[in-house]
Amino acid sequence: MRPNSLHARDIASLIHQQTDLDAFSREGALIIARGQGCRVWDTEGREYIEAMAGLWCASLGFSEKRLAEAAYRQLLTLPYYHTFFQKGHEPAIELAERLLAIAPPARGGRFARVAFQCSGSEANDAAIKLIWYYNNLRGRPRKKKIIGRIRGYHGNTVAAASVSGQPHMHADFDLPYGDRFLHIDNPNWYRFAEDGESEEAFSARMAANLEALIEREGADTIAAFFAEPVQGGGGAITPPARYFDLIQPILRRHDILFVADEVICGFGRTGNMWGCDTYAIEPDLLTCAKQLSAAYQPLSALLINEEIHHALLEGSRKHGTFGHGFTYGGHPVACAVGVETLKIYEERDILGHVRRVSPVFLGALEQARSHPLVRDVRGVGLLCGVEIVADKRTRAPFPPAAKAGLDVQKGCEEEGLIVRAIGDRIAFTPPLILSEDEAHEIGARFLRGLDRALAALRPALAAE
Repeated sequence: MRPNSLHARDIASLIHQQTDLDAFSREGALIIARGQGCRVWDTEGREYIEAMAGLWCASLGFSEKRLAEAAYRQLLTLPYYHTFFQKGHEPAIELAERLLAIAPPARGGRFARVAFQCSGSEANDAAIKLIWYYNNLRGRPRKKKIIGRIRGYHGNTVAAASVSGQPHMHADFDLPYGDRFLHIDNPNWYRFAEDGESEEAFSARMAANLEALIEREGADTIAAFFAEPVQGGGGAITPPARYFDLIQPILRRHDILFVADEVICGFGRTGNMWGCDTYAIEPDLLTCAKQLSAAYQPLSALLINEEIHHALLEGSRKHGTFGHGFTYGGHPVACAVGVETLKIYEERDILGHVRRVSPVFLGALEQARSHPLVRDVRGVGLLCGVEIVADKRTRAPFPPAAKAGLDVQKGCEEEGLIVRAIGDRIAFTPPLILSEDEAHEIGARFLRGLDRALAALRPALAAE
């Protein structure tokens, strides 16, 4: 059993998400009781640096009183209202205005309107619906297929999980749903480059494969391409050199919409306000969540360009209404927290802080390259992925049955460091308020966690 395991009644009552439920039923789970800054404590009083900001999202840490106070004020004033039927409220209006003011350039100009939801999954699901709606209104009923990337992650609704390229999210769920979802290469240069292939050559091959897929399927059947600026759920994979420079002209040439999934990258994670700014992406639609409210409230947003907004107006005239919405989309408490979060980012120059601490953070993790289990370390801003290998010389991975990444994750946990194993890549996305001292401590605890994992993995290494 884990040192801090669930009581039997908890094991019997709660389904834990994205979890090995069989292992959970035998081992229990870590129960977190409180948080302060970048650290959390379990119910037995053990302290951890939360190097994943929860699920990539607690950007201002676990004790930002201004956000709690913003939620409380709004609860006392207007605890709930909606944006259906020509009604609305000030927090949603103000947050939409602030988002449009800081949004990156959209293809052909600026973003025009914002729709609020409760999660990144819902935002991406809404994007897919609006893309299909848009093409119907433009007289292109065949232009409906959506291209995602292998190991891309866009959420857990039926549509969002379908465009995601995560095999474990498809198996036995009857996903991808229908024949409208296609997948292209995982842009992981380290793992999938051919011998001697440079990053730019790899990117050119990825672009050529995209072009070939479009020609094979027919551009008149393909509606959109989804991509995260940095592939989070795929293992914190930064794009290879010139990847988006080569992808975007292909999409424009074939009139295929680009949806930038900024759910993880948005609001400073890459050292700029948006991953689109970092990688010169000009999308047609943009989804964001997580750091939009610093995870203090469930909140997401979908931004659309002017052309798509005009289609919504046209559809409303045709049908007498815009038949889409969520009961809790644009919840006033969530929006009030979102407004306060954006104010804090600006007032405290969070972007400047990320840029200052990023070299320390990435440098601390770079030291892991000397460890026998580590070959590749790459990141941007306060986001980093570390590849665990069985053989550093050949880059040979561990067999899947070894679950090497989980051994590293457990070893880190025993050293007071919470990280995320994604296969055999270890992801790090600490809160954006991370200090330089905490960055150094993450590096030190990670090395000790690797040592623990190495001891556990010696039988698998001996078998290689």
